Amino acid sequence: MDTTLKNFLLDKGYTKVKLQLTKTNHFEVKAIINGVKGLFILDTGASNSCVGFEAIKTFKLVAEDSEIKAAGAGASDMLTQMSNKNEIKIGKWKNKKVALVLFNLSHVNEALINHDAQPVDGIIGADILKKSKAIIDYDKKQLYLKL
Repeated sequence: MDTTLKNFLLDKGYTKVKLQLTKTNHFEVKAIINGVKGLFILDTGASNSCVGFEAIKTFKLVAEDSEIKAAGAGASDMLTQMSNKNEIKIGKWKNKKVALVLFNLSHVNEALINHDAQPVDGIIGADILKKSKAIIDYDKKQLYLKL
C-alpha cells in the first residue's frame, strides 16, 4: 500500500500544483486571475493576496480605494486599493469570489531582479491558502489545494 503524502492528499480530494523555488528562496506559483495567467510568490506570512498596481488592467481588476495600509518586505504604510469578486485558478482549484489588495509591488520586484529572480505579478497569501485548505510539501516543492 502506497501511503505517500501525495497519494493520501489526492485520495482526500486535493489537487497538486508544482512550486518553483527562486534564487531568493521563495516559492513561486502560477495562477490565473480573471482568465489571465500570472506568476506569484507564495507567502504564508502575507495575510492578504496582492497584485501590483501595474497589473490592474492585465488581470481585468476593478479597483476601489481602500483604507488598508500595506506593510511588509521592507516597506510600510503603503497606499492600497481593493478589487473584489475576482476569479482565481491555481491548478485545478478555483474560487470566484477572491478579494485582492492592490499595491505598489516595485520594491518586491526590485529585490527579486537584484537577485537574478524573475519579477512577479503579485503574492498569494494566507487568505487563499486558508480558503483552499492548502498544504505545502517543502521537500517535494508541491502545493496541495482542496477541491
